Amino acid sequence: NLKGKFNLLKTPYLNTEYLGFLAEGKDLKANPLLNKKLRLAINYGFDRAEMLKYLRNGVGKPAESGFTPYGLPSYSDTLKGFSYDPEKAKALLAEAGYPSGKGLPEIKLYTNETYKEFGLFISKQLERIGINVKVEVNQPAILREWMSLGKVNFFRGSWLADYPDAENYFAVFYSKNGSPPNYTRFNNKQYDALYEQALAENDDAKRFAIYQQMERIILAEAPVVPLYYDEVLRFSQNNVEGLTANGLNLLNLKQVNIKP
Repeated sequence: NLKGKFNLLKTPYLNTEYLGFLAEGKDLKANPLLNKKLRLAINYGFDRAEMLKYLRNGVGKPAESGFTPYGLPSYSDTLKGFSYDPEKAKALLAEAGYPSGKGLPEIKLYTNETYKEFGLFISKQLERIGINVKVEVNQPAILREWMSLGKVNFFRGSWLADYPDAENYFAVFYSKNGSPPNYTRFNNKQYDALYEQALAENDDAKRFAIYQQMERIILAEAPVVPLYYDEVLRFSQNNVEGLTANGLNLLNLKQVNIKP
């Protein structure tokens, strides 16, 4: 019986899992996802909490406060992002010009084998409101290449921080950055100006306020579907002391001792 012989440490992991939309182009017939109302409908059309419960055993938090994950000093759960609201999703779909999905062609979601179940879960829930999503599984290297070249309109991605500041996440949507990291090719002048302002701001409180404005633009324009904020799980035996976890999931054994 192993019960009671181990400790579990759970902390935020600075990784956001998301679905991305290609924001480049003008032809709505070739890419209906250029329609902002449709992107918003997708964001409101599935249950992130249920998805985590069934597919990740409750590990992670639903990404309902924007793109930047909890665990960052600038994170605010008061920021209202996307939550499950099928009625709102249906209304947005109608506003997009596709009442109950009428006239909307099949949408392909490109993912890899590891995240196939997430794609299927989301596609089943979106089907209920009239959005028909076909999940296409590809090799990770091929998918990354297609994302870089702008060959896929709807794709699964993730962003893991290199350092614990939200700037690392906002760089993903800065139009002067190439692909990667700007796989969606998001281009918004107001956003770019705020990003440049944030880079020059040394006062944390002022910079965090700018970050909130940038997050609101991302939520309003919906170039991505934030799925969940990841978490680190550390298991250790009861006789291990001083083992800690951190948002970058770096293993630090400097303070670790083994009790006799």
